[in-house]
Amino acid sequence: MQPATTPNISAELRRRVETARRVLVLTGAGVSAESGVPTFRGGGNSAVWKGLPFDVISSGAMLERNLPAVWEWFDYRRDVLRALAPNAAHEAIASWQERFADLTLVTQNVDGLHQRAGSRNVVELHGNIWRARCTVCRLVHEVPSEGERPEACDECGNELRPDVVLFGEMLPPGAFEFALERAARCEMCFVIGTSGLVYPAASLPEVAQSSGAFVCEINPERTALSSMCDEVVVGKAGEVLPGI
Repeated sequence: MQPATTPNISAELRRRVETARRVLVLTGAGVSAESGVPTFRGGGNSAVWKGLPFDVISSGAMLERNLPAVWEWFDYRRDVLRALAPNAAHEAIASWQERFADLTLVTQNVDGLHQRAGSRNVVELHGNIWRARCTVCRLVHEVPSEGERPEACDECGNELRPDVVLFGEMLPPGAFEFALERAARCEMCFVIGTSGLVYPAASLPEVAQSSGAFVCEINPERTALSSMCDEVVVGKAGEVLPGI
């Protein structure tokens, strides 16, 4: 699809993009789903891992109960990600770093695909699957894309856990506060590929709009946030974003 014929993009949206300097982008699972990343949200109590629902195997309670099982699940997820690549949406957002004077990218995704596409200083609200964190001293360790992950903390020798926010856990200290400050001062906010149901992330576009920003949602279908957005572009991010 050529940018000149991309549907549903209004003249007002194009004008806003041309004049904006401070821009906040919030991305969710829908962006990575276009690269083939499973969302693991089949609805109800559908089993995703050895009979366990997504919100059970990916929970803080399971971490306390059975850390090896949680690692087995996350090792599997990384194996899936190794074969996948950033898509046109990731690449378009990365290119906006040179387009807007002040771009803040906030993501709910943990796959690292924004960074692989070239985005810098990504605000990761839910952590990153390619990192581990010590359960005692909290030192962060990189998990290599090839080879085995570290088994124990280099600093204190204690157990490591995925550096990902699990169900029932708090967001990383400072991450949301930073995103909130940027949302309050942006001129334009893009909400891309997110259901708008997960808080506090879903409050960021609300804060942006209440502070005077123009809010644009891009998603294959309308969401819980659609009614408050200034513009809604219905479509896949990988098809829409290159045309903006």
